[in-house]
Amino acid sequence: MALQNSQQLTILCLASLYVGNTFIRECHRLGHKVFLITKERTMKDDWDREVVQDLIVMPNSADTTLYIDAASYLSRQNRFSAVVALHEFDVLTAAFIREHLNIAGAELSQVRFFRDKLAMRLESHKAGIRVPSFTSLANYQDVKEFTDKIPSPWMLKPRANAGGIGIKKIKSSDELWAMIGELENRPLFHERPSYYLLERYIQGDVYHVDSLLHRGKVVFSSASRYSRPPFNIYEKGGIFSSCIIKHNSKEEKQLFKLNREVVAVLGLKNGPAHTEFIRSAEDGHFYFLEMAARVGGANIAETCEAAYGINLWAEWANIETESQSHPYKLETKFKDYAGVVISLARQEWPDTSSFNDKEMVQAINKRFHVGLILRSEKQERVAALIKDYEKRIEEEFATSAPPIERPEEL
Repeated sequence: MALQNSQQLTILCLASLYVGNTFIRECHRLGHKVFLITKERTMKDDWDREVVQDLIVMPNSADTTLYIDAASYLSRQNRFSAVVALHEFDVLTAAFIREHLNIAGAELSQVRFFRDKLAMRLESHKAGIRVPSFTSLANYQDVKEFTDKIPSPWMLKPRANAGGIGIKKIKSSDELWAMIGELENRPLFHERPSYYLLERYIQGDVYHVDSLLHRGKVVFSSASRYSRPPFNIYEKGGIFSSCIIKHNSKEEKQLFKLNREVVAVLGLKNGPAHTEFIRSAEDGHFYFLEMAARVGGANIAETCEAAYGINLWAEWANIETESQSHPYKLETKFKDYAGVVISLARQEWPDTSSFNDKEMVQAINKRFHVGLILRSEKQERVAALIKDYEKRIEEEFATSAPPIERPEEL
């Protein structure tokens, strides 16, 4: 958004899942009006309804045209300054609404690089950024040439889903072509082969860089490593954890440089970015996996807040609403280390009171989940506690659930 004169703005937020409450509250604190369009599945969640001008609830199956109609209805009496997608599933929808109502902001041609895994790989590869070898499933000759050249296993990925949803590890050509045949017969067009890509499987550690962009410049970055690749947890279950890596390390400098390169190539200008890289156990190189124009999930915002004293959601709200009289300026309060451990729990509301180390700063309050956020001035201390907490959670709380195949199952 371009700088504007100081005035009350009217912002339309989209949230298919319960995320972004802090963004909404910060916009209200800054004196702006917020409207929210969400889905039925979030109605029991703790939205800050007192600060929302109007909340429109859509069916869980609502498509883009229904969102456009709802936004058009609201625009009869409200002049929106911005349309903000609080969840990854809403990024394309927000762009459709902007173009339909002629509201300033990222257009479809821009946001597709943050939703379409094939598009972001093609653009990054073209710019010389290292990515795993890949091919679209749109042309079967291309698929055959890819599988003849690149040995299995491969990763079959939906182009537009978030996280590990719908991803499958394919071990042979027979398994792949059987899977393609199954996709061809699916009743939903967006689940057919052309909506997938095939990628070389790389074994290694997965990292994420969470950053804030202001006028195309990266003004904040934090680099972390997952204890286990997210796909492994998605596929087989287990405990999720992530820990900020050593500040000013060679590893961090490499990741920050790569992140800046990807941001520049894909064209993100303002707001948050969550970028994932894998470090190959075979050759030691970092490979770009994907970038999302959103705050990272799994309590990454709270983890960054513990380590740096800033909240990514609140900072995003300040970037989105900056004006000539109130230009955006980031002020980090400190620079420590933090990590997060999360698992599905057997108990509805797990009792985590025994996790009472002084470094434990927050217990995550979510039904049938156990989650803890840790902070210390020493990275080694956070990493050691995460390892210890993983063992204790496994023994006392952890359970698992079948992998989610579609966003509708969330």
